[in-house]
Amino acid sequence: MKSFDYVRPGTVSDAVKAAAEPGAAYLAAGTNLLDLMKGGITRPDRLVDVTRLPGLDRIERLPDGGIRIGALVRNSDLAYDSDFAKSFPAVAEALLSGASAQLRNAATVGGNLLQRTRCEYFYDTASACNKREPGTGCDAREGENRLHAVLGWSDACIATHPSDFCVPLVALDAVVEIEGRTGRREVALEALHRLPGDTPERENVLEPGDLIVALRLPAGARAFSAHARYLKVRERTSYAFAVVSAAAALRIERGTIREARLALGGVAAKPWRCRTAEEMLAGKGATPDAFARAATAALADAKPSGDNQFKIELARRILVRALTLAVAGTPRRIPALPASPFSSASGALHVL
Repeated sequence: MKSFDYVRPGTVSDAVKAAAEPGAAYLAAGTNLLDLMKGGITRPDRLVDVTRLPGLDRIERLPDGGIRIGALVRNSDLAYDSDFAKSFPAVAEALLSGASAQLRNAATVGGNLLQRTRCEYFYDTASACNKREPGTGCDAREGENRLHAVLGWSDACIATHPSDFCVPLVALDAVVEIEGRTGRREVALEALHRLPGDTPERENVLEPGDLIVALRLPAGARAFSAHARYLKVRERTSYAFAVVSAAAALRIERGTIREARLALGGVAAKPWRCRTAEEMLAGKGATPDAFARAATAALADAKPSGDNQFKIELARRILVRALTLAVAGTPRRIPALPASPFSSASGALHVL
Protein backbone atom coordinates (compact mmCIF):
# COMPACT_ATOMS: atom_id res chain seq x y z
CA MET A 1 0.00 0.00 0.00
CA LYS A 2 1.24 3.47 -0.85
CA SER A 3 2.11 5.75 2.07
CA PHE A 4 -0.26 8.66 2.66
CA ASP A 5 -0.93 11.63 4.91
CA TYR A 6 -3.71 11.32 7.47
CA VAL A 7 -5.76 14.22 8.81
CA ARG A 8 -8.78 14.32 11.11
CA PRO A 9 -10.55 17.69 10.77
CA GLY A 10 -12.91 18.91 13.46
CA THR A 11 -15.52 20.60 11.27
CA VAL A 12 -17.24 19.95 7.96
CA SER A 13 -15.72 23.09 6.44
CA ASP A 14 -12.21 22.02 7.48
CA ALA A 15 -12.85 18.57 6.00
CA VAL A 16 -13.95 20.04 2.67
CA LYS A 17 -10.87 22.25 2.57
CA ALA A 18 -8.55 19.33 3.33
CA ALA A 19 -10.20 17.01 0.78
CA ALA A 20 -10.18 19.60 -2.00
CA GLU A 21 -6.43 19.14 -2.37
CA PRO A 22 -5.36 16.89 -5.29
CA GLY A 23 -5.00 13.23 -4.33
CA ALA A 24 -7.22 13.43 -1.24
CA ALA A 25 -9.96 10.96 -0.31
CA TYR A 26 -12.52 10.86 2.48
CA LEU A 27 -12.34 8.03 5.02
CA ALA A 28 -15.35 6.89 7.05
CA ALA A 29 -15.69 3.15 7.76
CA GLY A 30 -13.40 2.34 4.84
CA THR A 31 -15.15 -0.95 4.06
CA ASN A 32 -14.63 -0.37 0.33
CA LEU A 33 -11.82 2.20 0.27
CA LEU A 34 -9.33 0.15 2.26
CA ASP A 35 -9.77 -2.85 -0.03
CA LEU A 36 -9.13 -0.59 -3.03
CA MET A 37 -6.01 0.84 -1.40
CA LYS A 38 -4.60 -2.56 -0.46
CA GLY A 39 -5.09 -3.77 -4.03
CA GLY A 40 -3.41 -0.70 -5.52
CA ILE A 41 -6.59 0.33 -7.37
CA THR A 42 -6.88 3.60 -5.45
CA ARG A 43 -3.71 5.36 -4.29
CA PRO A 44 -4.63 8.51 -2.35
CA ASP A 45 -1.98 10.92 -1.14
CA ARG A 46 -4.13 12.01 1.80
CA LEU A 47 -6.93 10.45 3.83
CA VAL A 48 -9.38 12.87 5.42
CA ASP A 49 -11.01 11.07 8.35
CA VAL A 50 -14.60 12.31 8.78
CA THR A 51 -15.70 9.82 11.44
CA ARG A 52 -15.55 12.39 14.27
CA LEU A 53 -17.39 15.22 12.51
CA PRO A 54 -20.23 16.39 14.76
CA GLY A 55 -23.88 16.02 13.79
CA LEU A 56 -23.49 13.59 10.89
CA ASP A 57 -24.56 10.48 12.82
CA ARG A 58 -28.18 11.46 13.49
CA ILE A 59 -31.53 10.25 12.18
CA GLU A 60 -33.89 13.24 12.25
CA ARG A 61 -37.65 13.28 11.77
CA LEU A 62 -38.57 16.42 9.85
CA PRO A 63 -41.64 18.54 10.63
CA ASP A 64 -43.20 17.78 7.22
CA GLY A 65 -43.00 14.01 7.81
CA GLY A 66 -39.81 13.40 5.89
CA ILE A 67 -36.62 12.00 7.37
CA ARG A 68 -33.03 13.22 7.30
CA ILE A 69 -30.24 10.70 7.71
CA GLY A 70 -26.72 11.84 8.51
CA ALA A 71 -23.97 10.49 6.27
CA LEU A 72 -22.23 8.78 9.23
CA VAL A 73 -25.30 6.82 10.37
CA ARG A 74 -24.39 3.14 10.33
CA ASN A 75 -26.34 0.87 8.02
CA SER A 76 -27.45 -1.36 10.90
CA ASP A 77 -28.66 1.54 12.99
CA LEU A 78 -30.79 2.79 10.12
CA ALA A 79 -32.20 -0.60 9.13
CA TYR A 80 -33.13 -1.40 12.73
CA ASP A 81 -34.66 1.98 13.51
CA SER A 82 -38.28 0.91 14.07
CA ASP A 83 -39.92 4.05 12.70
CA PHE A 84 -37.68 4.06 9.65
CA ALA A 85 -38.27 0.37 8.88
CA LYS A 86 -42.03 0.84 9.23
CA SER A 87 -42.14 3.98 7.08
CA PHE A 88 -39.63 2.95 4.40
CA PRO A 89 -39.65 -0.87 4.48
CA ALA A 90 -38.09 -1.45 1.05
CA VAL A 91 -35.06 0.63 2.03
CA ALA A 92 -34.59 -1.32 5.26
CA GLU A 93 -34.99 -4.56 3.31
CA ALA A 94 -32.29 -3.46 0.86
CA LEU A 95 -29.89 -2.56 3.66
CA LEU A 96 -30.33 -5.94 5.31
CA SER A 97 -29.77 -7.83 2.06
CA GLY A 98 -26.63 -5.89 1.18
CA ALA A 99 -23.95 -7.15 3.57
CA SER A 100 -23.21 -9.25 6.60
CA ALA A 101 -24.06 -7.98 10.08
CA GLN A 102 -20.38 -7.18 10.72
CA LEU A 103 -20.16 -4.95 7.66
CA ARG A 104 -23.54 -3.31 8.34
CA ASN A 105 -22.30 -2.40 11.81
CA ALA A 106 -19.36 -0.52 10.28
CA ALA A 107 -20.55 0.79 6.91
CA THR A 108 -22.04 4.27 6.73
CA VAL A 109 -24.93 5.69 4.73
CA GLY A 110 -22.69 8.14 2.86
CA GLY A 111 -20.13 5.47 2.03
CA ASN A 112 -22.82 3.12 0.76
CA LEU A 113 -23.95 5.70 -1.79
CA LEU A 114 -20.43 6.07 -3.15
CA GLN A 115 -19.13 2.51 -3.17
CA ARG A 116 -17.25 1.53 -6.32
CA THR A 117 -18.14 -1.10 -8.87
CA ARG A 118 -17.19 -4.72 -8.19
CA CYS A 119 -16.22 -5.38 -11.81
CA GLU A 120 -13.36 -7.88 -11.61
CA TYR A 121 -11.41 -6.06 -14.32
CA PHE A 122 -11.56 -2.84 -12.32
CA TYR A 123 -10.04 -4.72 -9.38
CA ASP A 124 -7.36 -6.45 -11.48
CA THR A 125 -4.55 -3.95 -12.06
CA ALA A 126 -3.14 -6.18 -14.82
CA SER A 127 -6.32 -5.67 -16.87
CA ALA A 128 -7.23 -2.71 -19.06
CA CYS A 129 -9.91 -0.60 -17.38
CA ASN A 130 -11.01 2.86 -18.49
CA LYS A 131 -12.62 3.47 -15.11
CA ARG A 132 -9.37 2.85 -13.27
CA GLU A 133 -7.00 4.22 -15.94
CA PRO A 134 -8.76 6.34 -18.58
CA GLY A 135 -7.83 5.52 -22.15
CA THR A 136 -6.47 2.03 -21.52
CA GLY A 137 -9.53 0.15 -22.80
CA CYS A 138 -12.08 -2.21 -21.28
CA ASP A 139 -11.06 -5.86 -21.02
CA ALA A 140 -14.53 -6.72 -19.77
CA ARG A 141 -15.91 -6.16 -23.27
CA GLU A 142 -14.27 -9.37 -24.51
CA GLY A 143 -13.88 -11.07 -21.16
CA GLU A 144 -16.08 -12.62 -18.48
CA ASN A 145 -19.05 -10.27 -18.61
CA ARG A 146 -22.18 -12.22 -17.75
CA LEU A 147 -22.82 -10.01 -14.72
CA HIS A 148 -22.25 -6.69 -16.44
CA ALA A 149 -24.59 -3.92 -17.58
CA VAL A 150 -27.56 -4.25 -19.92
CA LEU A 151 -28.73 -0.63 -19.66
CA GLY A 152 -26.86 2.64 -20.16
CA TRP A 153 -23.49 1.07 -20.92
CA SER A 154 -20.96 2.29 -23.49
CA ASP A 155 -18.01 0.81 -25.36
CA ALA A 156 -15.79 2.46 -22.75
CA CYS A 157 -17.32 0.69 -19.74
CA ILE A 158 -19.92 -1.98 -18.99
CA ALA A 159 -19.58 -2.08 -15.20
CA THR A 160 -22.57 -1.96 -12.84
CA HIS A 161 -23.23 -0.06 -9.64
CA PRO A 162 -23.17 -2.43 -6.63
CA SER A 163 -25.38 -0.76 -4.02
CA ASP A 164 -28.63 -2.38 -2.85
CA PHE A 165 -29.46 0.60 -0.64
CA CYS A 166 -29.53 3.05 -3.56
CA VAL A 167 -32.17 1.18 -5.56
CA PRO A 168 -35.25 1.84 -3.38
CA LEU A 169 -33.87 5.26 -2.47
CA VAL A 170 -33.89 6.28 -6.14
CA ALA A 171 -37.42 4.94 -6.53
CA LEU A 172 -38.57 7.04 -3.55
CA ASP A 173 -37.01 10.33 -4.76
CA ALA A 174 -34.28 10.55 -2.12
CA VAL A 175 -32.17 13.71 -2.06
CA VAL A 176 -28.49 14.04 -1.13
CA GLU A 177 -27.14 17.05 0.78
CA ILE A 178 -23.60 17.95 -0.26
CA GLU A 179 -21.16 20.37 1.36
CA GLY A 180 -18.59 21.77 -1.06
CA ARG A 181 -16.16 24.59 -1.55
CA THR A 182 -18.99 26.93 -2.60
CA GLY A 183 -21.39 25.95 0.17
CA ARG A 184 -24.19 23.45 0.53
CA ARG A 185 -26.35 22.13 -2.30
CA GLU A 186 -28.85 19.36 -2.89
CA VAL A 187 -28.86 16.74 -5.64
CA ALA A 188 -31.52 14.15 -6.37
CA LEU A 189 -29.98 10.74 -5.74
CA GLU A 190 -31.14 9.69 -9.20
CA ALA A 191 -28.81 12.38 -10.63
CA LEU A 192 -25.85 11.71 -8.33
CA HIS A 193 -24.38 8.82 -10.33
CA ARG A 194 -23.32 9.16 -13.96
CA LEU A 195 -23.55 6.75 -16.86
CA PRO A 196 -20.13 5.93 -18.33
CA GLY A 197 -20.29 7.50 -21.80
CA ASP A 198 -16.73 8.35 -22.84
CA THR A 199 -15.64 9.23 -19.30
CA PRO A 200 -16.32 6.20 -17.06
CA GLU A 201 -13.77 7.43 -14.54
CA ARG A 202 -16.30 10.15 -13.59
CA GLU A 203 -18.75 8.06 -11.62
CA ASN A 204 -20.78 10.86 -10.02
CA VAL A 205 -21.38 14.60 -10.08
CA LEU A 206 -19.25 15.35 -7.00
CA GLU A 207 -16.45 17.88 -7.35
CA PRO A 208 -13.09 17.79 -5.48
CA GLY A 209 -13.74 18.33 -1.78
CA ASP A 210 -17.47 17.65 -1.97
CA LEU A 211 -18.71 15.79 1.10
CA ILE A 212 -22.09 14.08 1.37
CA VAL A 213 -23.41 15.19 4.75
CA ALA A 214 -26.94 13.78 4.70
CA LEU A 215 -29.59 11.88 2.80
CA ARG A 216 -33.26 12.91 2.85
CA LEU A 217 -36.43 11.00 2.06
CA PRO A 218 -39.52 13.13 1.41
CA ALA A 219 -42.70 12.78 3.43
CA GLY A 220 -44.51 11.50 0.33
CA ALA A 221 -42.40 8.36 0.35
CA ARG A 222 -44.27 7.19 3.47
CA ALA A 223 -47.43 6.78 1.39
CA PHE A 224 -45.95 3.61 -0.13
CA SER A 225 -45.14 1.89 3.18
CA ALA A 226 -47.99 -0.65 3.02
CA HIS A 227 -46.95 -2.00 -0.40
CA ALA A 228 -43.18 -1.74 -0.82
CA ARG A 229 -40.61 -4.48 -1.38
CA TYR A 230 -37.00 -4.91 -2.42
CA LEU A 231 -36.05 -8.16 -4.11
CA LYS A 232 -32.57 -9.31 -5.05
CA VAL A 233 -31.22 -12.22 -7.09
CA ARG A 234 -27.65 -13.29 -6.30
CA GLU A 235 -25.53 -16.23 -7.31
CA ARG A 236 -25.27 -17.61 -3.80
CA THR A 237 -27.39 -17.22 -0.70
CA SER A 238 -24.69 -15.49 1.34
CA TYR A 239 -24.25 -11.72 1.10
CA ALA A 240 -23.27 -11.49 -2.56
CA PHE A 241 -23.80 -8.51 -4.82
CA ALA A 242 -26.94 -8.51 -6.95
CA VAL A 243 -27.08 -10.13 -10.36
CA VAL A 244 -30.25 -8.07 -10.68
CA SER A 245 -32.51 -6.47 -8.09
CA ALA A 246 -35.77 -4.53 -8.06
CA ALA A 247 -37.57 -2.10 -5.77
CA ALA A 248 -41.33 -1.79 -6.14
CA ALA A 249 -43.45 0.64 -4.13
CA LEU A 250 -47.17 1.04 -4.80
CA ARG A 251 -49.97 3.24 -3.54
CA ILE A 252 -53.14 1.19 -3.95
CA GLU A 253 -56.73 2.36 -3.43
CA ARG A 254 -59.68 0.00 -3.84
CA GLY A 255 -57.65 -2.43 -5.88
CA THR A 256 -56.32 0.22 -8.27
CA ILE A 257 -52.70 1.37 -8.42
CA ARG A 258 -52.79 5.12 -7.93
CA GLU A 259 -49.03 5.56 -8.03
CA ALA A 260 -46.04 3.32 -8.61
CA ARG A 261 -42.32 3.74 -7.90
CA LEU A 262 -39.93 1.28 -9.54
CA ALA A 263 -36.17 0.91 -9.85
CA LEU A 264 -33.71 -1.78 -10.90
CA GLY A 265 -30.25 -2.61 -9.58
CA GLY A 266 -27.37 -4.60 -11.05
CA VAL A 267 -28.27 -3.56 -14.60
CA ALA A 268 -26.36 -0.31 -15.12
CA ALA A 269 -23.63 1.96 -13.77
CA LYS A 270 -26.29 3.64 -11.63
CA PRO A 271 -29.57 2.59 -10.01
CA TRP A 272 -32.10 2.54 -12.84
CA ARG A 273 -35.43 4.35 -12.34
CA CYS A 274 -38.24 2.82 -14.42
CA ARG A 275 -40.40 5.88 -15.06
CA THR A 276 -42.15 4.62 -18.18
CA ALA A 277 -43.23 1.49 -16.32
CA GLU A 278 -44.44 3.62 -13.42
CA GLU A 279 -46.65 5.65 -15.73
CA MET A 280 -48.06 2.51 -17.31
CA LEU A 281 -49.18 1.16 -13.93
CA ALA A 282 -50.87 4.33 -12.68
CA GLY A 283 -54.63 3.87 -12.75
CA LYS A 284 -54.42 0.19 -13.59
CA GLY A 285 -55.48 -2.85 -11.64
CA ALA A 286 -52.80 -4.84 -9.84
CA THR A 287 -52.86 -7.73 -12.30
CA PRO A 288 -50.18 -10.07 -13.67
CA ASP A 289 -50.78 -8.75 -17.19
CA ALA A 290 -50.26 -5.15 -16.09
CA PHE A 291 -47.06 -6.11 -14.28
CA ALA A 292 -45.73 -8.01 -17.30
CA ARG A 293 -46.37 -5.08 -19.64
CA ALA A 294 -44.72 -2.64 -17.25
CA ALA A 295 -41.67 -4.87 -16.82
CA THR A 296 -41.31 -5.21 -20.59
CA ALA A 297 -41.42 -1.43 -20.91
CA ALA A 298 -38.82 -1.03 -18.16
CA LEU A 299 -36.35 -3.17 -20.13
CA ALA A 300 -37.30 -1.91 -23.61
CA ASP A 301 -33.91 -0.23 -24.12
CA ALA A 302 -31.84 -3.05 -22.62
CA LYS A 303 -29.23 -4.79 -24.70
CA PRO A 304 -26.52 -7.26 -23.72
CA SER A 305 -22.98 -5.94 -23.29
CA GLY A 306 -21.54 -9.44 -23.68
CA ASP A 307 -22.59 -12.87 -22.56
CA ASN A 308 -25.45 -11.50 -20.46
CA GLN A 309 -28.60 -11.62 -22.57
CA PHE A 310 -30.16 -13.65 -19.73
CA LYS A 311 -30.03 -10.60 -17.41
CA ILE A 312 -32.66 -8.80 -19.45
CA GLU A 313 -35.24 -11.54 -18.99
CA LEU A 314 -34.16 -12.03 -15.39
CA ALA A 315 -34.65 -8.31 -14.69
CA ARG A 316 -38.13 -8.46 -16.20
CA ARG A 317 -39.06 -11.40 -14.03
CA ILE A 318 -37.61 -9.95 -10.84
CA LEU A 319 -39.53 -6.72 -11.38
CA VAL A 320 -42.79 -8.64 -11.87
CA ARG A 321 -42.05 -10.64 -8.74
CA ALA A 322 -41.27 -7.51 -6.71
CA LEU A 323 -44.56 -5.96 -7.85
CA THR A 324 -46.46 -9.11 -6.94
CA LEU A 325 -44.94 -9.17 -3.47
CA ALA A 326 -45.59 -5.45 -2.99
CA VAL A 327 -49.29 -5.94 -3.76
CA ALA A 328 -49.46 -8.69 -1.15
CA GLY A 329 -48.31 -6.16 1.42
CA THR A 330 -45.22 -5.29 3.38
CA PRO A 331 -44.48 -7.99 5.97
CA ARG A 332 -43.96 -6.97 9.57
CA ARG A 333 -40.39 -7.54 10.74
CA ILE A 334 -38.65 -7.61 14.08
CA PRO A 335 -34.97 -8.06 14.94
CA ALA A 336 -34.03 -11.62 15.79
CA LEU A 337 -31.50 -10.37 18.33
CA PRO A 338 -31.52 -7.24 20.50
CA ALA A 339 -29.00 -4.54 19.74
CA SER A 340 -25.71 -4.94 21.56
CA PRO A 341 -24.83 -2.10 23.96
CA PHE A 342 -21.36 -2.08 22.38
CA SER A 343 -22.27 -1.97 18.69
CA SER A 344 -25.03 -1.33 16.19
CA ALA A 345 -27.94 -3.75 15.99
CA SER A 346 -27.14 -6.99 14.25
CA GLY A 347 -28.76 -10.25 13.29
CA ALA A 348 -31.32 -11.49 10.84
CA LEU A 349 -34.93 -10.48 10.47
CA HIS A 350 -37.92 -12.71 10.99
CA VAL A 351 -41.03 -12.27 8.89
CA LEU A 352 -44.15 -12.71 11.04
